[in-house]
Amino acid sequence: MKETQEVLRYLGYRGRPADERTLQSITSCMNELRNTVTPRSLSLLLPVEFDGDAVLLGNLRVESADLSRHIAGCGEAYLFAATLGAQADFLLERASKIDMSRAVVMQACAAALTESVCDEAERELSAGAAKRRLFLRPRYSPGYGDFSILHQRDLLGILQAQKKIGLAMTQDSMLVPTKSVTAVIGLTAEKTSCHIAKCMECKSLDCSFRKD
Repeated sequence: MKETQEVLRYLGYRGRPADERTLQSITSCMNELRNTVTPRSLSLLLPVEFDGDAVLLGNLRVESADLSRHIAGCGEAYLFAATLGAQADFLLERASKIDMSRAVVMQACAAALTESVCDEAERELSAGAAKRRLFLRPRYSPGYGDFSILHQRDLLGILQAQKKIGLAMTQDSMLVPTKSVTAVIGLTAEKTSCHIAKCMECKSLDCSFRKD
């Protein structure tokens, strides 16, 4: 049910019910995705240092006041990447050639499933952090605020993402496969509300969920 609600949010059904045909399409698309894709993720824990508005993640220097504020107080952070894999792109492309209404639903389902995969991976990281009495900050991705999207290439390289999970980046800074995520996840001794922080810390002005 929660996953269906996420799909409906992506489709713009906030605050109003969906018709039965849409709900059936969501179920069909989600089942097809789950039966076809092989989600994969990986992470690497690195020490964190701060130099003014710059953040040092191991040997990687990131000039970003927003990232610096987001993980302020963290002594460590995970570099994180996840993907639904190339089969998700195949399903999306096929749907766009056959039925555009289904393609729209498939896009929303793939986005929701990507988020679900990331959340599941974070739960595992959180369980490990809890053993050290630490907590995860919400993941913060290249492209948020002044955290340059070009740093996706740095994260992918350090993680060896192309070799390990088949995730790469184009010359236009797009992730391939497209239903993928890269992020930095800080570790802190202070417990915070991640779901609130995700939106409060994000400076994206064109996010469809911003008013929510």
